[in-house]
Amino acid sequence: GSKSDGNGNSRSQAPQGTHLNGRRGPTDPCEQTPPITSGPDKGTQVTVEIHHEDTSPQLIKRLCWGKGSQRLRGHDNKGFQKTEAPRPPGAKDLHVYPWDKSSLKSMPVDLQQLKKLDAYALKVNVTNSVEELVKALLKQARTDLEKVRAIWMWICHHIEYDVVGYHNKSQLSSKPRDVLQMGKSICEGYAELFEHMCSLAGIQCKKLSGHAKGHGYKTGQTFTGDSDHAWNAVYLEGRWHLLDSTWGSGSVDDSFTKFTYRYNEFYFLTHPALFINNHFPDNSNWQLLKPTLTLKEFENNMLHNSNFYVLGLLAAHPETPIIQTVNGKASVSVDCRSGTLFMFKLKGTDEQGLMTLKRHGMELDIYPQKRGSHKLEIFAKPSKAEAPDDVYKCVLEYVVECESVDEAMRFPKDLHQPVGPSWFSERQGFLRPSHGKPILHTNDGRCSLTFTLSKDISVLTSLHTDDSGSLAEDMGRRHVLQIHRRNQIELKVHLPHAGSFVLKIYSKKKSDPGNYDYIFNYLIRCLNTEVKWPAFPQSYSKWLQDYEILEPLSGLLPANRNVQFKLKMHGIAKVLVQAENTYPLTQNKDYWEGTCNTSGCREVFVMVHENANHSFYSHVLKYEVETQ
Repeated sequence: GSKSDGNGNSRSQAPQGTHLNGRRGPTDPCEQTPPITSGPDKGTQVTVEIHHEDTSPQLIKRLCWGKGSQRLRGHDNKGFQKTEAPRPPGAKDLHVYPWDKSSLKSMPVDLQQLKKLDAYALKVNVTNSVEELVKALLKQARTDLEKVRAIWMWICHHIEYDVVGYHNKSQLSSKPRDVLQMGKSICEGYAELFEHMCSLAGIQCKKLSGHAKGHGYKTGQTFTGDSDHAWNAVYLEGRWHLLDSTWGSGSVDDSFTKFTYRYNEFYFLTHPALFINNHFPDNSNWQLLKPTLTLKEFENNMLHNSNFYVLGLLAAHPETPIIQTVNGKASVSVDCRSGTLFMFKLKGTDEQGLMTLKRHGMELDIYPQKRGSHKLEIFAKPSKAEAPDDVYKCVLEYVVECESVDEAMRFPKDLHQPVGPSWFSERQGFLRPSHGKPILHTNDGRCSLTFTLSKDISVLTSLHTDDSGSLAEDMGRRHVLQIHRRNQIELKVHLPHAGSFVLKIYSKKKSDPGNYDYIFNYLIRCLNTEVKWPAFPQSYSKWLQDYEILEPLSGLLPANRNVQFKLKMHGIAKVLVQAENTYPLTQNKDYWEGTCNTSGCREVFVMVHENANHSFYSHVLKYEVETQ
């Protein structure tokens, strides 16, 4: 608590706790034991049978505070009964480690069903005494789970983390009464208030202390000395469960001077195999795990903050937070349930890696361009952004230790992550890519990619390289030629020289007047220094998508030569090639063919006559002619 911001990450990425709704897997069979109506020490509990007119008889545990309720002796017993002394955890409380990926919580919780109670608890405004507050909260809570939930919601939204008190602990009281009066505390006070409110509500609750990977945690650090955080265990439905109301309430900024309320559902009844990720109790029985982890294992384990699980991520490899490069390269992968978008930063930029999106996760190869230790952060967000807060959130941090640099893997600045085709480009209409990998290698400087288009889209492509002089934007477009055959598109690429290039692919609905959206890109590499392809001819708006150039493909024609033309076009009356003289092409089925001589001109145009009755010609293609 003393060291915690909710997740060890900065405010801008603090998680919201609403993504858990309904996302429940099957539960452990032993989670379904019936509620125990009274604990082992029967003497302190009164069980009253109440018959409502409309319901079958039910056992109601613990007296409420009606007139004439029995007062049981014990501290603070203003109409409250004393709860039993908490029993230590036993075999039936334990969960298997590692996590079975079933559920984020240790018991079934229907968040939708709790919405009304949550809203009620937030509105309760009683701060004169803890007893009165608990009374008010329990008015709408029937089951033990509902009582715990009402207390949890109230604390998470009404007690703020005391950043000033944290720096000056001598002035600080964590007594429940003082915490309530002040409206702020550190983790110790949150945990004591929670424990006290539960005991007033007749629920067994225990304050736990230990080490936490919270605010100020550094990847790979060791924990020594006294514990630095406090949280709680509550006894519900015959089992112990874990929660952390400090981390449920919000987070502090990097400088530890400002607290922000930001509710985090994740820390309510967290599955123990996930809770151990950043909470290590002094007494290992309270891990509620079999087997338990040692402190060394806790220190060496990868920290997955709550965002990691809330976003439905399942695992990350490697599982240790410090990675050594091998021959200048380090690899990381993440597994998740469904389409999730990822990004990464190595020392604050994403230029030194190659990330590919997979159907169930992502793969990342990192090539640091400097030796030494580098911080690698991985961010994720849902692909279907439902809530306005669905921004990229930090889910993992590694330290990459680089001993040698692979300079051949320096990527162009224009390369956009992720690289290559994926479920995302598929969703945008680009199916069955001929090249599934992110990098294309070409020896002669030419390559060709094909896709099946599943939607009625227009495609725009461009080629980019770091060698600034070599490719202005319009030329970058002219080094890629689109060929459409029904719902297939072929992209022919002719590189202007050797090097690393980025092929960017954009699209828009044909019916949309607006701009093209960027979809994905490839990295194209060519080591052959002899390569020098000219651009394709320039096309104009009357050149339709399903027209095709068979020859000449080069946009630069030789001077003083006869050049053969063959073009595939439909729905026109006449085609002329205009050089020094004008040469008509003749139609042969779908093709227009003929020859033109390039003597005495700098440019050659292809023109079409759309209607035999019109004298008007439209330009469709333009070629340059080499200078002598």
